[in-house]
Order: sequence, then C-alpha cells, then structure tokens
Amino acid sequence: MSDAALSPPEETPATEPAAAARKRPKPGERRVQILQALASMLEQPGADRITTAALAARLEVSEAALYRHFASKAQMFEGLIEFIEQTVFSLVTQITERDEPPAAQAAKVVTMLLQFAEKNPGMTRVMVGDALVYENERLQQRMNQFFDKIEAALRQSLRGAAQTNGSATPTVDAQVAAGALTAFAVGRLQRFARSGFKRLPSEHLDASLALML
Repeated sequence: MSDAALSPPEETPATEPAAAARKRPKPGERRVQILQALASMLEQPGADRITTAALAARLEVSEAALYRHFASKAQMFEGLIEFIEQTVFSLVTQITERDEPPAAQAAKVVTMLLQFAEKNPGMTRVMVGDALVYENERLQQRMNQFFDKIEAALRQSLRGAAQTNGSATPTVDAQVAAGALTAFAVGRLQRFARSGFKRLPSEHLDASLALML
C-alpha cells in the first residue's frame, strides 16, 4: 500500500547475529505487515480467494501467528476497510472545507477517490466487493455504507451548485446528480479491477466530469 499509515516502523538493528537473522516484530508491527501482505496479494490481477494459509505462507509464519493479531480473516479485511475510510474521508473533509465553487468540490471528491484507487489497486478490489464475495456479509455492507457517505458528501456540495444556478428544486437536483456521480465512480472502479488494473480510473476523467457537471 502506498500510504505511510500502513508502513511498518523502522527496526533497530539487532546486537547479536542470531537475533539479526530472526528479529521479533515490535508490538503492532506484525499487524501492519499482515495488512500490507493482504493488500499486496489483492493487487495480483485475477487473484483467487485469498486464504489464511496463503497469507501465512507469504509472511513465512504459521496461521496461528496470524490469529494472534486478528481474530478472523474478516477482521483483517476490516483493517483494510478502516484504512480506506480514514484516508478517503479525511481528504473529503479537506476538500469540502475549502472555499471553492460547489461543483468544483464535487469534481475533486470524485477525482480524489479514483486517484486513491489507482494508487492502491488491492484496495480497489475491496471497495468494489470483488475481494469480499466469499467473506462475511458485514464487510460488503460496510463498503456499501462507504459509498453512501461519498454520495452524501457529493449531494451536499451539489445542492449549493444547484442553488447557485437558480434551480427551483435544488435538493432533488443535487440528489440526482450525486447519485449519477457516485455510480460513475463505482463503475470506473469496477472496470479498473476487472480489467486486471489496465483501464485506469482517471482515463479521460476531466472531460467526463465536465460533461456530468
């Protein structure tokens, strides 16, 4: 993953040769390593369902070692979802708090979301649900709620745009436009994931947003 929030802290060089060969991770570091490995495995185009056995093998640890840090594989996916939520919504807040035209805010929210996915292909498979097909249903529900919040943020910005344009029904207009933009973004993410990460979400993005806004 590209974000520093999931980068493990630097280790202090071991003082003994034996320790250098097999250092014990610091508290919390192994948890981060597990999430990084899971995200990396999700970045492989056409990857099948990821098992805890495959994840453990990737990290060269036992499955029991994984479960010392996460109670279940669903909890591992929740860790990735939390990363997505925290990263994206902190940026949404920054965008919507700027003194910019409402339509420009909406365009920047969509652009930011698609750029985040482009930089984090493994996360894209979580966002569109491809990686969650055989997992706990609550994970997909949580991602559904994620896009509901994105749509709500767009709706708030676009209501201001509708009012500025003199709309007689700004709330309805904003709701329709926010729904269309969210569907557009989800479609771009799905195409990115299902093309093996070849069709980039940002393809002709400015022109597409100009047509919609």
